[in-house]
Amino acid sequence: MDRRSLRENAFKMLFEFEFRKEDDRDTLYSDALEMLGIDDDSFLNKLYFGVTENCAEIDEIISRNAKGWKTSRMSVTSLCIMRLCVYEMKYCNDEIPFAVSINEAVELAKKYDEDSAPKFINGILNGVAVDLGLK
Repeated sequence: MDRRSLRENAFKMLFEFEFRKEDDRDTLYSDALEMLGIDDDSFLNKLYFGVTENCAEIDEIISRNAKGWKTSRMSVTSLCIMRLCVYEMKYCNDEIPFAVSINEAVELAKKYDEDSAPKFINGILNGVAVDLGLK
């Protein structure tokens, strides 16, 4: 499976996690693999567990760059997409260029979010790239 597909599956898992935070993360991961009909993959595993373990820090980074927006007011879809991208930019930037992460996030937004979301997400994530010293 290519990274784009793995990223998309990680997004789906994170979306599910958002509604079942009280459940065990490992069980949710295993259930999602079965439900999606996919095999475990190290990149997928890294994304899912990395985002869920670092969610508070990631949300703080998003909040700093979402001028006039609180994460609680953002759609779950947009928030999950941005969390995934911010995780990649902060923790995987030695293997994934930040511009690729942002582009993939925008593509996910085009596919799964409302029409205004890609621009909203792109703006925040470009701010995050500056904030993290990547730009």
